[in-house]
Amino acid sequence: MSTRNILVTGGAGFIGSSMAEKLSKDPLNNIVITDNLLTGSLRKVPKSDNVTFLKANVNRFDEISDIFYTKGFDYVFHYAAMVGVQRTLSNPVSVLDDIHGLENILRLSKNTGVKHVYYASSSEVYGEPVEFPQNEQTTPLNSRLPYAIVKNVGEAYLRSYQQEYGLNYTIFRFFNTYGPKQSRDFVISKFIGLALKNEDITIYGDGSQTRTFCFVEDNVEACYNAFHKHMYINDVVNIGSNRETSILELAQIIIRLVGSSSRIVHLAPLKEGDMTRRLPDNAKMLQLLGRAPRELEKGLQEILDNPGFIL
Repeated sequence: MSTRNILVTGGAGFIGSSMAEKLSKDPLNNIVITDNLLTGSLRKVPKSDNVTFLKANVNRFDEISDIFYTKGFDYVFHYAAMVGVQRTLSNPVSVLDDIHGLENILRLSKNTGVKHVYYASSSEVYGEPVEFPQNEQTTPLNSRLPYAIVKNVGEAYLRSYQQEYGLNYTIFRFFNTYGPKQSRDFVISKFIGLALKNEDITIYGDGSQTRTFCFVEDNVEACYNAFHKHMYINDVVNIGSNRETSILELAQIIIRLVGSSSRIVHLAPLKEGDMTRRLPDNAKMLQLLGRAPRELEKGLQEILDNPGFIL
């Protein structure tokens, strides 16, 4: 078999680096990772002979175009984006700039013969959902948040490029993914860090808002199988667990697992961005995995047992 040249944008981030590491296990894959290192870290980039890191901002055409034309990619995993509720609320213009990144990726993919683009979208495209579980075919477009709007626009770009130019895509809508390498400003990493220090854990409102939590290895395995088995071409796949957990319950579970004396402190609810429920229809993900996702407590224990967890 011939080698495959693969680009992973945002590959110094949490999920992007995990996907790059999975791809690097196949010696037929030559992986180029790009990241502007604004939120990513070189420590997360996998160390392998078939992995090359190039610092670049995909939102700048001059920085990313040379890489496309010199490397000649077969596949692109576009994971570069500004993420995190608080970060995206505080930097709305930077969030909107990510549209330029996708435009650059799609234009260059079309012009250089890329076969398939895999896109990291988000559960935020559902806004306040109109049905449960949230099915890939139902996107109410009722969210005003720039991050959600950008992801919806990104998905529309992919469908449009496929229709007009024949560029194939797969959209992964990530629900809350967690694991040992996640940045410390996301809910599970933040709660664990506070619990280990016996410090107060703060939650917004009464904590009844629910999320489903997907261990990063399950996320990566499902997405890798879509690539490796050529499944869900020109389609959308929810990537997440189907077990709802309230934020209050999450804090209580972490305190118990850690054996912490942390108190739970309630803050005023967020004005926007804190959706009341999340529950994906994950039938497609289950088909990709061929098994049930990891239970939340087992995944949390793996983080606590992992020496790579850094406060």
